[in-house]
Amino acid sequence: MNEKRFKSPLHETVSSHSTDFWNDSCSVEELTYAIDHGAVGATTNPVIVGEVLKKERHLWSDRIDRLLRDNPKATEDEIAWQLIEEMAVKGASLLKPIYDREKGKKGRISVQTNPKYFRNAERIVEQAVHFNSLAPNIQVKIPVTRAGVTAIEEATYRGVNINATVCFTVPQALASGEAVERGLKRREGEGKDVSEMSPVCTIMVGRIDDWLRLVADRDHIITDPGYFNWAGIAIMKKAYGLYHKRGYRTRLLAAAYRCHMHWSEFIGGDLILTIPSEWQKRFNASDVQVIPRFDHPVDQRIVDELHGKFVEFRKAYDEDGLTVEAFDTFGATLRTLRQFLGGYDELVRTLRDRMAPNPDPK
Repeated sequence: MNEKRFKSPLHETVSSHSTDFWNDSCSVEELTYAIDHGAVGATTNPVIVGEVLKKERHLWSDRIDRLLRDNPKATEDEIAWQLIEEMAVKGASLLKPIYDREKGKKGRISVQTNPKYFRNAERIVEQAVHFNSLAPNIQVKIPVTRAGVTAIEEATYRGVNINATVCFTVPQALASGEAVERGLKRREGEGKDVSEMSPVCTIMVGRIDDWLRLVADRDHIITDPGYFNWAGIAIMKKAYGLYHKRGYRTRLLAAAYRCHMHWSEFIGGDLILTIPSEWQKRFNASDVQVIPRFDHPVDQRIVDELHGKFVEFRKAYDEDGLTVEAFDTFGATLRTLRQFLGGYDELVRTLRDRMAPNPDPK
């Protein structure tokens, strides 16, 4: 093995601890770098696909032209989903050796269901089952909305390895873990195999931090600005403890990076870190010590301050802070859904410009 790989902080994270990391993109170039530094998975969504098209247009331009030629009656949405699926399959092929080595427990790429379906469990499940057929090492991202919780159980029952996403809170993480358990138990009750299933629940730690900063500005709340960086960490560590106490078979995953603590504070936990390429390179070039910190509790003074001043933190941190019915209206959920919907619309506009170029002179 290349000596440099041993010395990179991320490779040391996964080689010396139970913590895994995934590449937060289906970019071929970024995923190749990540795998070389110890990544055992990857993820994608419509926003990421749009970004990949900008970064790696040279790899996909000819393929888009071919799709347009071969599918003369296809709508821009149909071309968009064909492209999303092909990018996922390409990423799956790069991760397949890891999938084979780990007997299906690692080496998967997550592909996200249509964000427009976030209120429709039946459509989410239908698309999840379809995605599951694209490659053996596909993981399917389902939002932890009211309908999404229902879809997580049903998709799991049908043998889909899910990655619960659009999740920011302890109540959402618990609802996801419970839904997966119900799906797995239904499968087991019918004698169906669950040995290679590896469900995941993502907590978007940086996005709950972002939301609290916005709430502080909106509601004129003063607190130590550094405390916001600990909100998502505190939520993740609490959810992790509850998962292990309840024996959930779902593995937690941290996403949405804003600072090095979204990596360094999770080292040593039996969880996954989905890290964007730019943050991977920052971490690999850093002098942050790679030592276990996951069992270090967040300073209680920080938790108490956030809990006392922010209703939104109480909703996110307390086990009963949100009902399933309230998931869809939580601020961080709405902001993220709108970004995913906007990212999908931008992807479609990019393809529209190829299908029907603007003829106006510039």
